[in-house]
Amino acid sequence: MTDSKRRGRLAAASALLGGVLVLTACSGGDADASGGGGDTSQAKVDEAAAKKSSEAQITITPKDGSANASINNSAAVTVSKGTLTGVTMTTQDGKAVAGQLAADGRSWKPSTPLERSTTYKVAAEAKDSEGRIAHENASFTTVSPANSFIGTFTPDNGSTVGVGMPVSINFDKAITNKAAVQKGITVSSSSGQEVACHWFNANRMDCRPQDYWKEGSTVTLKLALDGVQGASGVYGVQQKTVTFHIGRNQVSYVDAQTKQMKVTQDGKVVKTIPISAGSPDNKTYEGRMVVSEKFKQTRMNGATVGFTDDDGKGEYDIKDVPHAMRLTTSGTFIHGNYWGAPSVFGSANTSHGCVGLRDAKGANDPSTPAAWFYNHTLIGDVVVVQHTGDKTVSPDNGLNGWNMDWAQWKAGSAI
Repeated sequence: MTDSKRRGRLAAASALLGGVLVLTACSGGDADASGGGGDTSQAKVDEAAAKKSSEAQITITPKDGSANASINNSAAVTVSKGTLTGVTMTTQDGKAVAGQLAADGRSWKPSTPLERSTTYKVAAEAKDSEGRIAHENASFTTVSPANSFIGTFTPDNGSTVGVGMPVSINFDKAITNKAAVQKGITVSSSSGQEVACHWFNANRMDCRPQDYWKEGSTVTLKLALDGVQGASGVYGVQQKTVTFHIGRNQVSYVDAQTKQMKVTQDGKVVKTIPISAGSPDNKTYEGRMVVSEKFKQTRMNGATVGFTDDDGKGEYDIKDVPHAMRLTTSGTFIHGNYWGAPSVFGSANTSHGCVGLRDAKGANDPSTPAAWFYNHTLIGDVVVVQHTGDKTVSPDNGLNGWNMDWAQWKAGSAI
């Protein structure tokens, strides 16, 4: 090999080695290790960028990626060290959700409850005191019907009811953690009466005072069930307050022996009405019953309550029963009767278990006893049925928990 060729190869090898060393130095190591002062230009750029960044700190709840989020209270946007300048919330398919920005500009919440099993996207913008803008985004999914429960309650918000009206809540899922659910429900009265709740089963809880509600009082039901675990993997979603008012104190007494009903208000008899109760073969339940529904006219078919003939058809099928007021879930009503002879009322018990009052077909004659009683009855009024010879109605057959004494009633509480 000639000297010139050897010198050329050494030069190439030296150049290649120098390239490797340069690459190694760029990939890390101490800048001072080379003996030089280091390049601080990038650090200065980063520091300058940080100074220009907004100090506003945006927080979106639920956090990004959350599942089983509440439909009531969980969605919110807040900011510290700044004010919100814009918030948009949409469903996954782009439907906008209305919201309300707080007066101080530091928080935002949806104006209405969210839908279950729905994915929502939130985009928020805020600025700090220097006017610098910050952005934040999140997406979450609300709790599904399969993982949540709701309670259907009666009476309705704002209604006026009779003194016997309990608060009755029926849950759409079986509740196993009854204590937790009951702690999330409060019932109170302006009268100051003690109120206790009783579980009839895993799906129903009723609440009432020891004695009938005080007339003229206001009752408040608060449901604070949002996020409360009612059973394994099942959570409440309701967050609301309901109020209803108690009307005059009306209690009516049906006597199957005398075949008369005495209507009392504040303990005084205001009207006596002849009646026809259940026949000896189909006695009317005894006990204290609460009017739970009213129908000016309704259909009554014996087949729906077990009264059928040999062909399986109802022993009766009356499609225009006037002035019907429900007393039990199983089908006991106090109602008008236009098909019976007027002489029956006050003299014979002929019904299939209901309490009949003289009436006119069409429910348009206000002079009949049935029309009078219907027009003077509130949902929640009490009808006490006596001397029929039948058993006392079950407390859970309708809104009839008054047939359980106070000690038994309180024993059914979970707390």
